[in-house]
Amino acid sequence: MPVMKIRGGDLDLVEYDFRPFAPGENIHTLDLERTCDLQLYAGTIRVSAPSRIHLTVLDMNRFAPEQPGGGGVGFAIALPVTISLRCVDGSDEIRSVRQPIICHFLEVFRRASGYEGGFSVVVEDHAYPHVGLGSTSTVLIALAHALNAAVGSPFSDDQLRLLLGHNYVEETDEGEIAYGFETGVGPAVSTYGGMAVMGDRLTLVYQHPFAERESVYVIIPSSDISSAGAKEFDLLMNRARTLDYQDRELKAYLLLMDLIPALERGDLCKVGDVLWELEFRGSKRAEIEHHTFAIYTYMSRLREAGFEFVGMSSVGPSIAVITTRPRPELEAAIVPLGLEIAIETAVDNTGVVVKYLDD
Repeated sequence: MPVMKIRGGDLDLVEYDFRPFAPGENIHTLDLERTCDLQLYAGTIRVSAPSRIHLTVLDMNRFAPEQPGGGGVGFAIALPVTISLRCVDGSDEIRSVRQPIICHFLEVFRRASGYEGGFSVVVEDHAYPHVGLGSTSTVLIALAHALNAAVGSPFSDDQLRLLLGHNYVEETDEGEIAYGFETGVGPAVSTYGGMAVMGDRLTLVYQHPFAERESVYVIIPSSDISSAGAKEFDLLMNRARTLDYQDRELKAYLLLMDLIPALERGDLCKVGDVLWELEFRGSKRAEIEHHTFAIYTYMSRLREAGFEFVGMSSVGPSIAVITTRPRPELEAAIVPLGLEIAIETAVDNTGVVVKYLDD
């Protein structure tokens, strides 16, 4: 992996050496180690966790790989990842294409919980990885809850979020792992459902049910522009940081004075107006421009057509539309743009669901 340069201004240039490592190395337990007797469940734990739409980071100057935080806003959608897990004697048994990150978090959990046995893990993932829907964080938070339930729930929901956030990794092409970018939005909304506002250091500032009667449509425009690996680092740690230096105070004001009151009132149109303003502010502007102005064109056409809520998730290219209007009206607006609806779903206001099954 390369040495990446971060430039925050004319006199602000530092280097970050991406050092991939093997699963099970560089573990942070946050001093959560448990020495009590664990209560192992004899059957299978089945956990379902919703995916997320990450609407914006609050300040990208406050996070980096190996430094979770930065704040942000996002909500859960009913696009689940399901994990079936049980305790086993001997080594781990993993059925998933995400083996490196799963192996790593199994070791994190073993180190923190004191459990010394193995786990059987089967992952049922959705079919939309690396398009801005939080595929990595959703798998890992579902895994965390399954592991916790399997050994007697020694950790609280918040402790699981923090343990994941400080050990958040992505796979490399060589099968190793490296620290990723983590604001904590994904694990928070996957755990509790609804919309969440995060502060720095994975602090859950506010959570509320959201869009309980409206439909959510996800449009995934084709894009030849990578938002992973070195490309994602360049995007998030350079231009995005500069823009957040300029706009972070305004973004914080909009969240506190406009977004949260609109969520309390259940005012979808006002929520959509606030988030539309944020699409043009700070790091979100850099994320969208990364995919060229085509993304802005698509979203602007939808707003002009009167759809209440339109926003790009994370580094894209997925666009989320929330509306009370029927699907045919949305299709009529996007077909002339060469787009189609990839996912029709709803906001998940429940969050993670844990079931105990007898084998």
